[in-house]
Amino acid sequence: MEYDKIKGSVAVLISGGVDSAVVVHLLCEAGLKPDLHYIKIGMDGEDSSCTAEEDIELSQATARKYGLKLEVTDLQKEYWEQVVGYTIERIKLGLTPNPDVMCNRLIKFGAFEQKVGCHYDYIATGHYATNVVRDGKMWLGTAKDPVKDQTDFLAQLSYEQLSHTLFPIGHLMKEEVRQIALDAKLPSAKRKDSQGICFLGKINYNDFIRRFMGEQEGKIIDIETGKVVGKHKGYWFHTIGQRKGLGLSGGPWFVVKKNVKKNIIFVANGWDTQLQYGHDFRLADFHYITSPLPAPPLGECHIPADSPLQSTPHRGEWGGGLPIMFKVRHVDHFMPGTITLDDEGYHIHSDAPIQGIAPGQFGCIYDADATVCYGSGEIGIYKNS
Repeated sequence: MEYDKIKGSVAVLISGGVDSAVVVHLLCEAGLKPDLHYIKIGMDGEDSSCTAEEDIELSQATARKYGLKLEVTDLQKEYWEQVVGYTIERIKLGLTPNPDVMCNRLIKFGAFEQKVGCHYDYIATGHYATNVVRDGKMWLGTAKDPVKDQTDFLAQLSYEQLSHTLFPIGHLMKEEVRQIALDAKLPSAKRKDSQGICFLGKINYNDFIRRFMGEQEGKIIDIETGKVVGKHKGYWFHTIGQRKGLGLSGGPWFVVKKNVKKNIIFVANGWDTQLQYGHDFRLADFHYITSPLPAPPLGECHIPADSPLQSTPHRGEWGGGLPIMFKVRHVDHFMPGTITLDDEGYHIHSDAPIQGIAPGQFGCIYDADATVCYGSGEIGIYKNS
């Protein structure tokens, strides 16, 4: 997108990090004069301040450098009610939630849009994604840097939200972004990238969950032998595919299943254990961003005879399945597969083994060459599993 041809008002969501600062720089270089907005979502009065004070100071320094206006919007109440509430609810069900996905949908592009963003023509962010226009419609495009690609965090946005959002750094590699910041002498040029869930800051995730769920001792069982190999402090501290933090010797051990009612964690041993992998999963409540998935000719794809999808009563509208790429978590690569639709919903199959399919996480679906993102849905389990 040629930003020097943009007409209208622009707001930049600035975080105090290098990525959003470079967004400000690029827009100013294109002759625009955006307003800067810092969204406050950390929890006051606790160690979980999300480094807000330092974030705001760096954001103010960037604003001064370019002679721009900076406003701080407090959305702590909305974040607590909507995103934290969603997180705890999912954890209680034994699922693995993704608060960052919902933060984008409900807070950065939701509550902020309703309070502030609606007064601007465009909202620019430091996400690694791109704007792709096809047939007169806006699509969520993947980033040039596959390691930093953040489309999976944005795949629950609505078309309206996406249609006036700009991603100025999506066409750059991370090292290019960092170099631009150094060359421009941006205040945050040498600041390290943030890690972890956005609202927690320096607080440990398990410490946060412990506040709401407490602890309850349960068994860790080797799923292959049925033997008890250890104890845990609550199924809510563990997720499918987890390797670290189990406290077991003779590893590696991987969490492969949970029994929520009995508070049991099942694990499998060894790097080569196939029990940590699967080839199929389904998506509940699939959310399209721009348009529904296209339908290929019947029989274009083939689902292997041993796939659970062969046993479904209706193979779906797309015959053998639509070729896609997908992600089941925030990783640095896309996986090839096919998607079908039947009475139980959307089903994804991959000939390649998928590690750690965790119900509650989001499965993100892309076109066959991983150029645009169709949307995402919450990973569920098969009814007969």
